[in-house]
Amino acid sequence: MSSVNVPWDPELLKRYDLQGPRYTSYPTAPQFLESFDAQDFAQAIAKCNASERDLSLYFHIPFCETLCYYCGCNKIVTHHKERAMPYLEALEREMSAIATQLDTTKPVAQLHWGGGTPTYISESEMRWLMAATRRHFNLLPGDALEASVEVHPGRMSVDKIYCLRDIGFNRLSMGVQDFDPDVQKAVNRYNSVEQVNAIMAAANECGFQSISMDIIYGLPLQSVASLSKTLDEVIALSPDRISAFGYAHLPHLFKSQGLIDDDQLPAAQQKLDMLQLIIERLQAAGYVYVGMDHFAKTSDSLVKAQNEQALYRNFQGYSTHKGCELLAFGVSAISYFGDTYIKNSKDINEYQNLINANTPAFVSGVSLTREDLIRKELISQLICHFELNFATFNQQFDIDMAQHFAPELQALTPMVADGLVTLTPTGIQVNSAGRLLIRRICMVFDQYLKSSSTALYSKVI
Repeated sequence: MSSVNVPWDPELLKRYDLQGPRYTSYPTAPQFLESFDAQDFAQAIAKCNASERDLSLYFHIPFCETLCYYCGCNKIVTHHKERAMPYLEALEREMSAIATQLDTTKPVAQLHWGGGTPTYISESEMRWLMAATRRHFNLLPGDALEASVEVHPGRMSVDKIYCLRDIGFNRLSMGVQDFDPDVQKAVNRYNSVEQVNAIMAAANECGFQSISMDIIYGLPLQSVASLSKTLDEVIALSPDRISAFGYAHLPHLFKSQGLIDDDQLPAAQQKLDMLQLIIERLQAAGYVYVGMDHFAKTSDSLVKAQNEQALYRNFQGYSTHKGCELLAFGVSAISYFGDTYIKNSKDINEYQNLINANTPAFVSGVSLTREDLIRKELISQLICHFELNFATFNQQFDIDMAQHFAPELQALTPMVADGLVTLTPTGIQVNSAGRLLIRRICMVFDQYLKSSSTALYSKVI
């Protein structure tokens, strides 16, 4: 499945290009409840302890030295580096509080530092945080642990790469976005080809197992011609994975995007042309379209996991560790364990005050119903593997797909006619033409969209 090339049909894309979730969770964040309380949290911990699933840890480090205008992440822009350690100490207290309730003999198979800019903190602070993590949790030894970190190549020294590798990281994700100087100025995000090359050389030298790059299309002053040059440079650098995200201009949701001149944004057709260029160029360069903006070399573990039906999707995107209990720490972090989503406060002062008062930092959450779990797995299968076998699914959940999802299967009829999916008595197959529209296909099975607005979401293309 994963080696299939994605065709380009602009009319089809325009027809289905609606706003919708990215399905890093199901139910999605707007469905989380503020009524979620300590009893719900305790029940999630108990279910987690009773499960046989490994653990995955996420740490949100929100600090950045400069403001990237396009960014929609939860971040704090400051040059006051002394703010970092009190926050890291709060992370450690949050870990300690969870560890006293959790079965910490469970192995940690996966770890990720995101942000913000995790490499904002000093080398000594990095070592301190990783040592604290190892005290509280049972991390798999050496490279048996999949440990990844996000870096801003224009805002860090090469020496930090060696430090990251020394404390256990073996996967690197770089936010390149665009190499064009005018585009970089328009979004206040700077990193040169030389800087990225130096980071890559150091990462390769000290044995990082996978290097990923993010690029964004649809940025101000970006053109098909300028993006083509960036793609030339990215392909020449030869990362293992490339994520190509469409810029969603939502200044009413993200204040920093108000600093972008609307008149400098490319038109909708230009943005589609850029996406077509990305797909054609990356596939021609040997990258597999894994799905949802992600491309990877055939040798990469993402492609292998997809081929083995082991791919998974969570808040960090596609993952090779399906079924881990996700414990997320820090401001705005979202955990998923015990079949429950738990979201921390997005305000750093509230987060630190709650932790310092020995109070859990969560402000909302949702315990999944049986129906939620059924639909979550269905959406995951489609978004990760582009197919669903009815017999296997019926057996897994003791249902009759044809009866349980009769209205949804009927709603697929126009998509079948348009060649996006093939529907048979044995299952659903997402055709190559439907891969780019997988978010739209999954929306058919989202029972919450019937009663909520899609205005909070970006367009599916």
